[in-house]
Amino acid sequence: MTSEIIQKYLSNEASEQEVQALFEWIEASADNKKQFVTAKKAWVLSGLSEDILSDSVPLIQMKPKNKQYLSYAAVFLVLIGLGKTILLFTDTSKTSKEIVLEMGDGRIEYFSGKNQTTLVNDKGDLVAKKFPDEIIYFGKTADNKVVYNTLTIPYGKRFKLRLSDGTIVSLNAGSSLRYPEQFSNNGNRNVYLTGEAFFEVAKDKEHPFIVNANQVDIKVLGTKFNVSAYPENPTVNSTLVEGSIQMSETANPSNVILLEPNQMATWQNNVKKIILKNVDVSLYSAWTKGELAFKDTPFSTIAKIIQRTYDVEIINQNSDLARQNFTGTINISESSVENILDLLKRDTPFNYSIEHKTITITNPR
Repeated sequence: MTSEIIQKYLSNEASEQEVQALFEWIEASADNKKQFVTAKKAWVLSGLSEDILSDSVPLIQMKPKNKQYLSYAAVFLVLIGLGKTILLFTDTSKTSKEIVLEMGDGRIEYFSGKNQTTLVNDKGDLVAKKFPDEIIYFGKTADNKVVYNTLTIPYGKRFKLRLSDGTIVSLNAGSSLRYPEQFSNNGNRNVYLTGEAFFEVAKDKEHPFIVNANQVDIKVLGTKFNVSAYPENPTVNSTLVEGSIQMSETANPSNVILLEPNQMATWQNNVKKIILKNVDVSLYSAWTKGELAFKDTPFSTIAKIIQRTYDVEIINQNSDLARQNFTGTINISESSVENILDLLKRDTPFNYSIEHKTITITNPR
């Protein structure tokens, strides 16, 4: 039965219930994860073989322990930390240096050129226009069959996606989104996220938009929101600026909470609880404006964000720095990693060395 569901999932023929059951089975054991990875590799390779045979022709403002606030347009922000299962679907974000689109029929597209191209489905129908930093889809399917594509963004890059219903998705570094090539005229609009994305959802009351992330679903009818689902985070955080959303446990829909603007709901995976609190939402949308914003943020968290944003690895051997919190903003395009580290050194002295893309932080001499 499991092998049958895996084949249906890889062929985009599995139902929502079968997909959820498969994800739960994968997470149940390391052997299950290994079996799924093996099956997926074999399936992709077989598809590629068939294709070959059939076609023989510094502005930085960082103030430790001081308060700084940003002001941005209204958004709804969700921070999601997923379990180990998602690592199966995000390995390419850490290994590939190019943006990768995996089509529903197994074809692979890379975004490395500067020219506009088009995307067609397995029937040869035009479904999207492809730009160096954006894909624009259009149209709806006439039946219930939905073909899913997967877009993977590596560290150090960002990308924009316009779905066929008009929803705009900005994907942050180290993220992956599984989404319908064209939404069906029936049912909900479901997408599956790993990493971080900013959504501007097109309104459609008859077809609610649902972001699926491990054990949590975020349901909206039409609003703006950001979703962060990096696998190293053990929590799911939903932060609402405008509109209305609800967060619920996938396995127990009665475990649900409705958010009001300027509130964050945090799903705690280990205890299966959702906690609500008021927050400064502008801090959670800064990345969409080309900035990183922190407020009393531990260096360990800042280091992870820097790694994804600048495609580097940070090894911290300084215990004082590990215990330090910082508040401030960083302009991504005008700041290098060296700029950021040199600024942090002014508050908490440390030494660092850079070899290739690995940064090692040590105690001051």
